[in-house]
Amino acid sequence: MAIRRALVSVSDKTGITAFCRELAQQGVQIISTGGTHALLEKEGVPVIGISDVTGFPEILDGRVKTLHPAVHSGLLAIRDSAEHREAMEKLGLDYIDLVVVNLYPFKETVSKPNVSYEDAIENIDIGGPTMLRSAAKNHAFVTVVVDAGDYAQVLEEVRSGGDTTLETRKRLAAKVFRHTSAYDALISEYFAKQLGEPLPESLTVTYEKVQDLRYGENPHQQAAFYRKPIASGANVTTAKQLHGKELSYNNINDANAALAIVGEFDEPAVVAVKHMNPCGVGIGSDIDQAYVKAYESDPTSIFGGIVAANRTIEAPTAQRLSEIFLEIVLAPDFTPEALEILQRKKNIRLLATGKTASAAERQSEWLVTSVEGGMLVQQSDVHSLGEADPKVVTERQPTPEELKQLLFAWKVVKHVKSNAILLAADNQTVGVGAGQMNRVGAARIAIEQADGKAKGAVLASDAFFPMGDTLELAAQAGITAVIQPGGSIKDEESIAVANKYGIAMIVTGVRHFKH
Repeated sequence: MAIRRALVSVSDKTGITAFCRELAQQGVQIISTGGTHALLEKEGVPVIGISDVTGFPEILDGRVKTLHPAVHSGLLAIRDSAEHREAMEKLGLDYIDLVVVNLYPFKETVSKPNVSYEDAIENIDIGGPTMLRSAAKNHAFVTVVVDAGDYAQVLEEVRSGGDTTLETRKRLAAKVFRHTSAYDALISEYFAKQLGEPLPESLTVTYEKVQDLRYGENPHQQAAFYRKPIASGANVTTAKQLHGKELSYNNINDANAALAIVGEFDEPAVVAVKHMNPCGVGIGSDIDQAYVKAYESDPTSIFGGIVAANRTIEAPTAQRLSEIFLEIVLAPDFTPEALEILQRKKNIRLLATGKTASAAERQSEWLVTSVEGGMLVQQSDVHSLGEADPKVVTERQPTPEELKQLLFAWKVVKHVKSNAILLAADNQTVGVGAGQMNRVGAARIAIEQADGKAKGAVLASDAFFPMGDTLELAAQAGITAVIQPGGSIKDEESIAVANKYGIAMIVTGVRHFKH
């Protein structure tokens, strides 16, 4: 068979004129609608209107034009069925061999700030998905194109053989069903947000591929990087890479973790991350001072790590960063001088994220985690603790400086893998115990890492103390103040230990497990 008739109706008109002109030169009759018809006619491409096929005018502001038996019979008829051929002949209907459709720009519409509900609804395409699905279902006979990137291959096959191959039609049909599925998922998500139903009875999510990755966590695991179709804010998916080789699976995970932590702070802050845990966090009067504190938190672990800042990187900080091996540096921006310094290092990746949201501006998102045979969905943990929220449960009140350090530590410990213990002093982390099976083990690691800096430091725990043993260990190390959620049936035991050693302790009533 050969492609004789094509139905073309596109919102994104990239490349469509040249594509249709070439089809017409190959003897293909072009049928079109609305704006696409007007464009082709203006550009001198031979074209007939959809009403010439249906015998029915486009009505209701174009809402009804292709929803007609003359269109869908031409798409769905099985060409080697005698019964279908007889029906087509009896009714005077003709086949449509090629469909070229892309849909109303729903994503682009709802991405606009302050878009009206009415405008969003008007940009839900009905006829387009229906034609696409009809053609894709009948791909044994019909070629369907939803992506301008496929125009060239279709033309090449039409030139060489008059028709596309079955393998090409299968591939294009599969792309159509992915496309319409993603389109419907976006519409479903929009309605869920409008109605305040983030966890409906069925949940369909859609993502767009950013890139294939060389491998996943390990070289034997296949992987790719996707982003939400409507991604906003300072995040890894929207960051602009200014230098360095492609990001890896582990790079992306670590970079995401670093941005989440640095987003906790309004003051200048720098975070160093290794294997999705902070190994050094510092705040200061400027970003250079914050970096020095983050680096000095753990000069060993930062090597080969990810560094994120919430202010523009300038030349002095860039010089410090260039003195060690780092995988990635993320910042809202880099001055030209800083870029020039850092770009001398061939392997470092530099990502400009744009302005990070303030702690008050951060909004919770729905996070999806895969499990065998399903998935878990939960809100991201953006809970913040104001100075008026914590409750002192010990005889000794924390000093103003201790309270400042406790609140600093609390912002960071929520991002450490559980069980988590974090020590802080002088606006920097000094010890991090992450991912241990018991809290005492996490405390031992944090104290050992502090290497003498534990004395006079404060301690944050992501969850309550099931008994007083962690407080005993903290007291022996010279820790002076503790912040923890509280809520254990043995809270009084921990409070008694704290009182015994003169440790000030705050309970928050909020737990920050991170698995």
